[in-house]
Amino acid sequence: MNVLTQQPPAPSFIGNRWTQLVIGMVCMALVANLQYAWTLFVGPMNARHHWGQASIQLAFSIFILTETWLVPVEGWLVDKFGPRPVVAVGALCAGVAWIMNSYATTLPELYAAAVIAGLGAGGVYGTCVGNALKLFPDRRGLAAGLTAAGFGAGAAVTVIPIANMITRTGYEHTFLFFGILQGVCIFVLALLLLKPAPRPASTAKRKFAMSKIDYTPGQMIKTPVFWVIYASFVAVAAGGLMATAQIGPIAKDWGLAKLPMNFFGMTLPLLTMTLSVDNICNGFTRPFCGFISDKIGRENTMFFIFIGEGLALLGLMQYGSNPYAFMTFAALIFLFWGEIFSIFPAICADTFGSKYAAANAGTLYTAKGTASLIVPIASVLSATGGWNLVFIVSAVITIAAGISAKFILAPMRSRWVDASENPVVQTKSASRLSHWPEQTGE
Repeated sequence: MNVLTQQPPAPSFIGNRWTQLVIGMVCMALVANLQYAWTLFVGPMNARHHWGQASIQLAFSIFILTETWLVPVEGWLVDKFGPRPVVAVGALCAGVAWIMNSYATTLPELYAAAVIAGLGAGGVYGTCVGNALKLFPDRRGLAAGLTAAGFGAGAAVTVIPIANMITRTGYEHTFLFFGILQGVCIFVLALLLLKPAPRPASTAKRKFAMSKIDYTPGQMIKTPVFWVIYASFVAVAAGGLMATAQIGPIAKDWGLAKLPMNFFGMTLPLLTMTLSVDNICNGFTRPFCGFISDKIGRENTMFFIFIGEGLALLGLMQYGSNPYAFMTFAALIFLFWGEIFSIFPAICADTFGSKYAAANAGTLYTAKGTASLIVPIASVLSATGGWNLVFIVSAVITIAAGISAKFILAPMRSRWVDASENPVVQTKSASRLSHWPEQTGE
C-alpha cells in the first residue's frame, strides 16, 4: 500500500481544533444561565410560593454541589466514551431541570430539579474544559481561559431577554421557554463534538518552576500543599458565589433593582444592567488573568486579585446605595472573582504535574461546591446582622486568602517544586509512587 494513503487526511472544518473550541465555548455559554440567571428567579418564586429566600437559595447550593462534585466522574466518562454522549446527556438534563422548575410547586421538586441541573451543567463544563486542554497542549492556558470565559460571559447575552420575559409572562413560562431552547441547542452542538486526537505536549520553556513528578488525584489529596490551594479556592469562590446568588435580593432590599439606568442609549432596570455588565467582566477576566499569571506568577496574581475582590466587596457595602457605585463595585467583584477558573487549574498542574491534570483539576474544582455551602449562610447572616455583616465576613476571608497566597502558598509550593527537582528526593518519591496503580481512564 502506498505510504501516502496511510497518512491521516487534513481535518475538516468541523474537525479543526479551533472549530471544536468554539463549539465548546458556545455550549458553555448556553448552559451558563443555570447559574448566572438564577438570581432573577429568586424574587418571583418567593413572591409566588412564599418559601423564603434561604430555602430557595438552598436549591442554588444543591445545584453547585452537584455540578462541581461530579466533574471528576464526568471527566472519566469523557475519556472513556468521548465528549459527544456526555454533553448530549448534559443538554437533556439542563433542559429537563428548567422545565421542572417551571412546574415546581413544592421545595422538594425545586431541589430535585437542582440536582438534575447540576448534572447537566457539570457534564457540559467538565467536558468542554477537558476538551480544550487536550486540543491545545501548546496553549492550554488560553484555551481553558477562553472556554471558561464562555461560561462566565455567556449569560450576558440572555440575561436581558430572560428578565424581560419574567416581567411580561412570569417566571414559570421563562423557565419553560429557555429550558427547551437551551437544551435543544446544546444537544445539537453535542452532535458536532469529536474526540480529540492525541497531540504532543508543548516543549516551550515555562517562565516558572513546575513539578516533574505526576501525582494522581489520590496522591494529591494527601499533600498539605493541595489543601492550602483548596482552602484558597473555597475562600475566594465564596465571595463570588454570594454575589452571584444574592445580588438580586441585595439590589431589591436597597431599593435599586427596578431603578431605570441609561447605558449606551439603552434604558434598563439597574439589576438587569448590572447582571449584564457583571457577566461580561466575569468572562473577560478568565483568559486575561490567566495571561497575567503566566507573566508574573500564579501567587503574585492571586495576591493582587484576591485583595482586590475583598476591597470591592467592602466598596459595595460602603457605597452601594448609589446606583452607579452599585454597578461599578458589583462589576469589580465579578472581575476579581472569575479568574479563579483559569488560575487554579494552572497552579494545580504546575504543582502536581500534567499527566493527570484533568482529573486533578476536576478534584480541585469541587472547592466551588464547598464554597456554595456559604450561600444560604449568607441569607441567614443578612437576616440577623444585615448585608453589611455578609460583606465584612466575605471580604475578610478573601483578603486573607490573597495574603496567604503570597506568604504561605508561594514558599510552600516553591519547596514542593524544589523537592521534585532534587534527584535524591525525586528518586525516593518515585519509589513511593511506584507502589500506586497507574490511572488509565479505562
